[in-house]
Amino acid sequence: MKAIILLAGYATRMYPLTENQPKALLPIKGKPVIDYIIEQINRIPAIDTIYAVTNSRFYPHFSAWAKTAPTAIPIEVLDDGTTSNDNRLGAIGDIYFTIQQKAIEDELFIVAGDNLFTYDLKEQYDLYLAKNCDTIAGKELDNIEMLKSFAVAKLDQHGKVLDLVEKPQQPESNIAIYATYFYKKETAALFKQYLEEGNNPDPPGGFPQWLHKIRDIYAYKMNGDCYDIGTIEMYEAMK
Repeated sequence: MKAIILLAGYATRMYPLTENQPKALLPIKGKPVIDYIIEQINRIPAIDTIYAVTNSRFYPHFSAWAKTAPTAIPIEVLDDGTTSNDNRLGAIGDIYFTIQQKAIEDELFIVAGDNLFTYDLKEQYDLYLAKNCDTIAGKELDNIEMLKSFAVAKLDQHGKVLDLVEKPQQPESNIAIYATYFYKKETAALFKQYLEEGNNPDPPGGFPQWLHKIRDIYAYKMNGDCYDIGTIEMYEAMK
């Protein structure tokens, strides 16, 4: 299994704090956000390589970080060649870029590099193994306005995804989906098809929204929290 950490965003909403520093390297309680993700990845025995995909501006930052990252799993930092929000590839574009660059034909773990989560990632991985299906991470949210900023999933009684909508104006469920995914080997080959059909290359939730119509997906309901460090206010509250 290969891990892909999505780190190519420019975090413009957090300027000037992130103008010359990627938000995944901002410290929270004494260590960078990305180190918390690495600690969780270390709990997944199947992962043998970590690909950290970033942009040209922050490639030097993550290359320096990778030399002392808290893991024995090999880390390779990839530069997607973009320089601003105007020419960025988007989250799904970066996933496909990584798959192409490294000729990946393997299972995938994919996570947004600005997510700070407190649940045990191995629990999601165990569900992935038990169901033998692609698996996404969800959490019950009762705040309708918050739900509108997430992908929202409707599930059956066994956790199988029946419907998934990215940022719905009228959410039909209270299950918010976060950018933490386990995908089967055969699913990795479908990112090319998704993009060739002209689907949105940016929100990572767009891919499972498309995928669930052709393949079974199950949702892991997290026993904990997940925070998207997307604003200065959120960062200040967390650090």
